[in-house]
Amino acid sequence: MLMEIDKGEPSSRDPRVVSNGSRPTGEHPLPGSSKTQKAPSETMRGARPNGAAVGVQQETYFGHDREEITRILIQALGDLGYHAAAENVAEESGFQVESPDVVAFRQAVLSGAWSRAEELLCGKGARASGQGSDNGGLVLAPGADRNIMRFRLRQQKFLELLEQRETGRALAVLRNELTPLCQEQHQTLHFLSRLLMCQDTEDLRSKASWDGASGRSRQVLLAQLSGSISPSVMLPERRLAVLLEDLKRSQVDRCLYHTSTESPSLCVDHLCDRSRFPSEMLDELSNPALESSKKPDEVWQVRFSPDGRRLATCGTDETVSIWDAEHLALMHRLHGHLKGEIGNLAWGPDSRLLVTCGFDRSARLWNTDTGECLRTIGGFEEPVSSCVWAADGQTFITGSFDKKKSICQWNMHGECVHSWTRAHRTEDLVLSRDQRWLVAMDEQCNLHVYDFVARKHVYDWALNARPTSLSISRDSRCLLINKADNEAVLLDIETHETVQKYTGQTGGNYTIRSDFGGANENFVICGSEDGHVYIWHKLTGLLVQRLEAHHASCNAVAWNPTDPCMFATAGDDGRVRIWSNRERAKALAATGRHPNGTSRTSSNGSLRSDPMRA
Repeated sequence: MLMEIDKGEPSSRDPRVVSNGSRPTGEHPLPGSSKTQKAPSETMRGARPNGAAVGVQQETYFGHDREEITRILIQALGDLGYHAAAENVAEESGFQVESPDVVAFRQAVLSGAWSRAEELLCGKGARASGQGSDNGGLVLAPGADRNIMRFRLRQQKFLELLEQRETGRALAVLRNELTPLCQEQHQTLHFLSRLLMCQDTEDLRSKASWDGASGRSRQVLLAQLSGSISPSVMLPERRLAVLLEDLKRSQVDRCLYHTSTESPSLCVDHLCDRSRFPSEMLDELSNPALESSKKPDEVWQVRFSPDGRRLATCGTDETVSIWDAEHLALMHRLHGHLKGEIGNLAWGPDSRLLVTCGFDRSARLWNTDTGECLRTIGGFEEPVSSCVWAADGQTFITGSFDKKKSICQWNMHGECVHSWTRAHRTEDLVLSRDQRWLVAMDEQCNLHVYDFVARKHVYDWALNARPTSLSISRDSRCLLINKADNEAVLLDIETHETVQKYTGQTGGNYTIRSDFGGANENFVICGSEDGHVYIWHKLTGLLVQRLEAHHASCNAVAWNPTDPCMFATAGDDGRVRIWSNRERAKALAATGRHPNGTSRTSSNGSLRSDPMRA
């Protein structure tokens, strides 16, 4: 890096290191453009090597580094396609997005000029040792390892040679170039050596999880390498877009009543109106066939389908009720479980198939379009307690009190394709969206964490109180555990650290469920034995709403995954209640809706149109 040279112009600035590399005296290509950028004339503009004009006293842009802001602006203009504007800003400021060596390095990687790329990375004469020097090689970010970068370059070279079926040259690269860089990484070398046995190009791409030289592999490689290069000479890709996305996310995270699925505007500070937050009971769903019952059946679970259009409920009644969530009307009652209580259920990814878990020691697979039972999974010695679906919709996993069949995976034919062999009672079960984590809880305050893809046990986690339900966040990073000691806790699955705690609800004797909800899963919602529903802001743990939901225990809660302004609760009073905001409640009241779930259902059970969700 070069020191700035003071040429005698008036200035209050001290000499400082130029962090964007040396500027060429002639022409050089502008990153992201085939055009060239002329170095500005110092005679005409009085510019100095770092781009500061004569007499300019302002060091920062409202507290931000002037050079950083300008370089990010030039990059963003190029990304937006305003290349001429980018050139003008670069010429007037004298700043470069990238140093000439970085530009050449980028072009070498994208064109597959591997020797040239390594020479630029390490500096002339340093290729053999891999060590850059003050006079050569790219400036790396703190903690970056130049040898790891060289290994990635050579690995790409190796793969491309295999793709071209030049096995001899690829073997030479493996022996002479890759092996010296990772002699202690025996598994990596063994994996690469096995690729030499691939039958064809498709086999290579599949086994290496690599899309070839004609795909995006070189761009992916460049992105990986750029993370190790100092931002003083190479800005990360789409830097302004990343910063703006972080800004939007931060504003959304701070919004206490966030209910909007639209991306926040950059022109104004984001704040959702509290009146749009769901705090009004929209409707009360009750089964007409059960209205004459002296003692209401308890409802233990309520779940929206992934598309948000249907709602399934179950409990001490021997049936499962399927509701139309748009019209708030009963669609089907599913009969089949032999001994009353149905403790849990799970929707398939297609929002059509449903698995139910019964105390009759069976699980059942249903088609909710027709109400038909497709499969019965039996052979359990204890009740089936829980179920989750694999992302492909072709298999599902059950949890059971039966320690011999604690966790089992089944296909659509009702065949067990895998059984986890650790003997523990499973009372609830969750699977992360990325299919990595499978987490089960037992009756003894323990969590059992498995790698679902590898089908192996990872670790156990002891809690200080009995858990009553589990949920995993949409980003697959956090586990929400509701406990019997009047507390819900959010834990990082990877680090085991406590992220947040939520208190105020009542628990102790029965299964009370909690869940994530709202736009971007900004909230945690939980039932309570005192009949209330509690909603907290997920990030801060602040209590946002406490609503009187049921006359007896509020057992289960569910937020509509496609509607941030709607959630459902279910309780021991046999009721299922739908909640939304004041605007929708007023609109529904104007239609003459009666709170029994049947006012828009004809005598044959067909649904009529509903203006409620206009």
